Amino acid sequence: MTELLGVFPCLALGAIVGFFAGLLGIGGGGIMVPVLTMLFVSRGFPIEHTVHMALGTSMAAIVLTSVSSLQAHHQHGAVLWPVVRAMAPGILLGTFGAVFIVSHVSTWFLAILFACFMGVISIIMLLNIKPTPSRKLPGAVGFSAAGIGIGAVSALIAIGGGSLTVPFLTWCNVKIPHAIGTSAAVGLPIAVSGTLGYMISGWEVAGVPPYTLGFVYLPAVLLISTVSYATAPLGARLAHHLPIPVLKRIFAMLLVLLSLKMLYTVFSA
Repeated sequence: MTELLGVFPCLALGAIVGFFAGLLGIGGGGIMVPVLTMLFVSRGFPIEHTVHMALGTSMAAIVLTSVSSLQAHHQHGAVLWPVVRAMAPGILLGTFGAVFIVSHVSTWFLAILFACFMGVISIIMLLNIKPTPSRKLPGAVGFSAAGIGIGAVSALIAIGGGSLTVPFLTWCNVKIPHAIGTSAAVGLPIAVSGTLGYMISGWEVAGVPPYTLGFVYLPAVLLISTVSYATAPLGARLAHHLPIPVLKRIFAMLLVLLSLKMLYTVFSA
């Protein structure tokens, strides 16, 4: 099974993804999608499905990472569970619905969409732009709307939602540690519903490699998840001791480079 895809790149990818998931409350899709796209292209997977498979595989790998990350943040008392429960229905609806839109979009359009979004996120991180806390947490309708929006965007680019959830909660006067911890917990319903959506939407697609369920490539999920589950708690523990602004800038530059490389790989294949 693992001879179809390099073992070491997936293990290294899992270690990095898990660390940043715990540290910044993100799912790691910003790293996984471009790296998996390049790996899939290099292994000769059908080019018309490579980005779809990278998105689906990334979303599936985020499931276990999210579990590990939220457990670590919960132990620190940083998860606002009432907020998670309020956002979950909208998250599930937005994520699951958006996946079926993705299945009808071309690989090249998805690559451009992903790179553009990562570019915006990277600029925000590099400039350390933070929303000014200006309001309180919304009611049920507001939480549902926010959940649908965050879930839909997360499904389109296979992220755990941290890039959107943390700024939203910060804007609502939630302290950063609680915003990160709550974002990690919100990432679980995003990952679960997104994974199911990518499996179902790609179920009857022809030409995908063996060991693939829909658009989810199982060997990569297994390798990445195994390591990321172990490194996510490390990131969560260090979140209170490391210079987060500096790490965000490093992470942002990495996202830009990976996204540009992914574009080059897809359009030159």
